[in-house]
Amino acid sequence: MKSVTILGATGSVGSSTLDLIERSPEQFEVVALTANRDVSKLAAAAIRVSAKVAVVADAACLDSLREALAGSDVEARAGEEAVCEAARMGADWTMAAIVGTAGLKPVMAALEAGGTVALANKEALVSAGDVMTAAAKAHATTLLPVDSEHNAVFQCLDRTAPRSVRKIILTASGGPFRQASLDQMRAITPAQAVAHPNWSMGAKISVDSATMMNKGLELIEAFHLFPVRADQLDVLVHAQSVVHSMVEYVDGSVLAQLGTPDMRTPIAYALAWPERMETPCEALDLARIGRLDFEAPDPVRFPALALARDALIAGGARPAILNAANEVAVAAFLAGRVGFLEIAAIVADTLARYEPAAPDSLDAVLAIDAEARAYAGERVKDCVL
Repeated sequence: MKSVTILGATGSVGSSTLDLIERSPEQFEVVALTANRDVSKLAAAAIRVSAKVAVVADAACLDSLREALAGSDVEARAGEEAVCEAARMGADWTMAAIVGTAGLKPVMAALEAGGTVALANKEALVSAGDVMTAAAKAHATTLLPVDSEHNAVFQCLDRTAPRSVRKIILTASGGPFRQASLDQMRAITPAQAVAHPNWSMGAKISVDSATMMNKGLELIEAFHLFPVRADQLDVLVHAQSVVHSMVEYVDGSVLAQLGTPDMRTPIAYALAWPERMETPCEALDLARIGRLDFEAPDPVRFPALALARDALIAGGARPAILNAANEVAVAAFLAGRVGFLEIAAIVADTLARYEPAAPDSLDAVLAIDAEARAYAGERVKDCVL
């Protein structure tokens, strides 16, 4: 049996991972599940899969978790350090699915514990790519991408011959406002922005998809995951979300990974790697789909993509600043404090006003993140709806 820990077990990716594990209980032993503060969902999942430990990051929720686990053999723990301790418990395979910079320390703990880490936390490589990949190398940890785009590249990439790769092409759905005018985008509400046309995702990631910042962050991730230069990374809008990404080779061949838009497919690939496992995902019916369409992203309506590419090229602290400012701006938008188009403007302003030295440790990354959030927060106050 493969021992498994899921960091962020109550979110979209964590729930999908649990679904796959529960369909093949004879193959997996669950060591630990963690959540932020969703006690009822965490406890129910921990009991179902007979986890050894359930951890809630909010220490104030410990009594509630103990009560929910009463009568079971699952041990209840709480606090941010307890989440990191769960990541260090030595599972063969760890799903890193905590959203935001709250996931950085647990991801680092998992990398330092060795084994295999399936990465769904974008911020780990966006904000601390050099630090995280150095830790993975130092501890001989296998790092597997779970994002559908990076997982697709991983399936198509010939890692034994990196010089044969001409380009990696990440596909983007374009979000719900791909054809909206700028005037229409000014009036977009949070409810409209979180209604993704293809994927079932959390609110923050759905807004990132709507601004295409999500794709910008994925460019930075891809740079750290795969042996390519920044200028070998490209983005194509593909509204059907059937082709999840492509690798173009120097001989003109292009390999693509296709599938229905269901996160259980890339999760299953990472969970069973280097084998494959059966999933309940709907089979792809190309005859019914009939055609596959692609277009270049619009830089005027989606400036976030250019901001991310510039941050990638500049390197240093820029990606961490980009990510932190974006998190603040998206949270303000979801709270109704700023307009949709202000998200990218807040990020651009923060990047223009703050330029620290490149971080050389996780603590340095977190310090830059905190300072960037302060700058972005001040910019949010200047916005009037």
